[in-house]
Order: sequence, then C-alpha cells, then structure tokens
Amino acid sequence: MRTTALIASLTLLAFGVLADVQPQKDFDLRKGQCCLLVRTNVKYLQKFGGKWYRVGLAYDSLAFARYRSRFRISMGTLTPLSNGDAELTMYEMGLTGCQPISYVYEKAAVPGVFKYFSTRHHRVKDIMVVETNYNEYALVLKNKKIDKELTQVALYGRSQKLRPELVEKFREFSLSLGFSRESILTPSATDDCGPA
Repeated sequence: MRTTALIASLTLLAFGVLADVQPQKDFDLRKGQCCLLVRTNVKYLQKFGGKWYRVGLAYDSLAFARYRSRFRISMGTLTPLSNGDAELTMYEMGLTGCQPISYVYEKAAVPGVFKYFSTRHHRVKDIMVVETNYNEYALVLKNKKIDKELTQVALYGRSQKLRPELVEKFREFSLSLGFSRESILTPSATDDCGPA
C-alpha cells in the first residue's frame, strides 16, 4: 500500500502541478466492458474507448496565445489495448486536408495516468485523466518538458457541444491550476475530420 502511495506521489510530482490533483478515482480504461464473441476472437467494447472531441484547451505556452484564433475542435479515437495501454489517433484539418496523428499511451503504475512520445515535439509527455463520466466528457491534464515545464488541460466530449456546466467546470479547474483566462480556449466547431 505504501509503495502504491509513493508511486502515486512521484507521478503527481512529475506533473509539477498542485499536489491535490489526482487521477479519476477507480479509473478503468475498460470500465463497463462487455464481451462479444466474434468467430473465435473476443471483442471488447470499452466504455472509455471510442470517439472524443477536444472541445476545450488551456495551455501555458506563450506561443499558444498567438495562434488562438486558428484552433478548431479536433476529433480523436481512443482504442484500449489488451495490455492496459491505449492508442489515440487525433484528426486535425491541415493545409492539405484531414491529417491523422497516432500515439500509444503507455499505462503508468497509477490507473488513469499514461505517458507517450510526441513525434511533434520529440519528447515524452505525461497524461492524467482527472475526471470523466465515460459517456459525456473527460478532463485531462498533460505535462511536458521542452525548455521548461509546460502544462495543458483539455476538455474532451463525446460531441462537439457540451452542457454549459461542463465547460464551466473545465474553466474553473484550469483557473484553479493558475491558468490565466486568456490561456483558456473553447475552439470553434469544425466539420468532422476523421473516420465516420
């Protein structure tokens, strides 16, 4: 038990944020799983997996402020893997059309915490699922080291439009971590970019 608490504390220190921020209690990537037999294989229907839209973003990078007006809601699909990791494919509209970018989120010792290698920044980043109800929204905290510690909060939704109280929860959480109001963004909707 003490080992788990120590690992959890060290993981949270890696984020460089308030020590009272914890991952979703009892987070389970396969929460609510249900099996279907497909010929000889078992196919899992994961409750946290599937399509998610990034509908909110708070970022403490100075460069972020200059490009705020260019951000649009992006869509991704999350596929839980049998070993507890997850594969995320994000789709963003670029100059040449819809561009997919894939990442493998490696599970940490603490449920709800993952790490992945960003091909864009050539760095390992930490991800924590802070809160989710699995079928409507998820608050996610991301930390990375480039030339300094940078933190990002993202609000994901199962649709491009969430209830106002969920957007407000995201804003309040971001403000509680020290983000300025100017660094908190709810991007404009966009046409679906990604698989149907």
